[in-house]
Amino acid sequence: MSKILSQDFQFLFNPKPVRSERYASKGRDRILNLEALRRARSEIVSWPGYKPTKLRGLNGLAATAGVRSILYKDEGARFGLGSFKALGGAYAVASYLQQAVKARTGVRPSTADLANGKLRDVTSSITVTCATDGNHGRSVAWGAQKFGCHCIIYVHAGVSRGRRDAIAVYGADVRGVAGTYDDAVRLAAKDAAANGWQVVSDTSYEGYTEVPRDVMQGYGIIMDEVVDQLPKGAFPTHIFVQGGVGGLAASICSYVWERFADKAPMFFVAEPQKARCLLLSAKAGRPTSDKGPLDTIMAGLACGEVSLLAWDILDEGADGFIAIEDEAAAETMRVLADGRFGDEPVVAGESAVAGLAAMLLLAGEPETRRSAKLNSNSVVLVIGTEGATDPMIYSEIVGRPAETVAPGWASAQALEAL
Repeated sequence: MSKILSQDFQFLFNPKPVRSERYASKGRDRILNLEALRRARSEIVSWPGYKPTKLRGLNGLAATAGVRSILYKDEGARFGLGSFKALGGAYAVASYLQQAVKARTGVRPSTADLANGKLRDVTSSITVTCATDGNHGRSVAWGAQKFGCHCIIYVHAGVSRGRRDAIAVYGADVRGVAGTYDDAVRLAAKDAAANGWQVVSDTSYEGYTEVPRDVMQGYGIIMDEVVDQLPKGAFPTHIFVQGGVGGLAASICSYVWERFADKAPMFFVAEPQKARCLLLSAKAGRPTSDKGPLDTIMAGLACGEVSLLAWDILDEGADGFIAIEDEAAAETMRVLADGRFGDEPVVAGESAVAGLAAMLLLAGEPETRRSAKLNSNSVVLVIGTEGATDPMIYSEIVGRPAETVAPGWASAQALEAL
């Protein structure tokens, strides 16, 4: 076992009993459940361009880290949007429009009916909106364009020009907000209430929970695909997932908790040290905000306030929480891009690698390695949540363009969008 990353990190085991009850206890199954996931998957797999993303084996990196296997679910090619968010925001837009059409006509349409334009007389009068760090807004804008409604996206000061432009490509009205992601969330909600727009957010807050359920439910397809793709005899012992507001982590956690119960893998949540609302919430025993400036390179995780629905699952569903430094993420991006230990090079954006970086940090320190039960028999699953969603930033960090890391990467994404 070799130490791969040397940066500082913060590690907190969940002080509460972890998954000691049935998943359905305390109403968790009213937030996310496998039956609702089945319905979401039946819709999403019918969309043109759908196919499962790759589950990559990083055998060289695993051997160097002293674990049996690292499985990297690569969401960089999802529907040509560059990230896993395509499964959540667009699905929530479609679900909301289906409900709106049914309220008007008495018949719930399929997403194909929405996409072919036959219902534009209803959907064209609807506006959806959200705040974003980049990827979620791109998904909502894509869904609005695909299913026939208007879209307004709020971006905070830390969202790069490249990510703003990638949202505008789908016809959205992109509006800048002074302040943080959480400030943008509040302004989007305020303007929506004043103008009769529908918020399609990936975070939930007091009085707003229904739509985020659809967003998180769509994310569950990732784990459903993973289970189908696992190599024989390689069921994960550990899962490391990025935090942010907690939506993806809660979706993955709920899946393994409900489906596998006491055989579920150990589950860890990774966040930037500069945006660690989940770790702070676990430490306090209740949803707690990170009041800092949230100025992390992991733009998709620059969130100071936890999603209330997500916390209802992670509160007792996660084994532990890790906060990592920006340089640990940057170095992990370079490790993947270089194929440094003999693995096939992987294009991974800044927010894609937090879970992998957290695992490498824990595995590199004897005390945390023992605490997390990482050893030579461990099979670790990580979710690579995005590719190079801002090519300029990616190139600056890695030292070369994504296309030179993995030739054909950009064109493969374009093909997914067809």
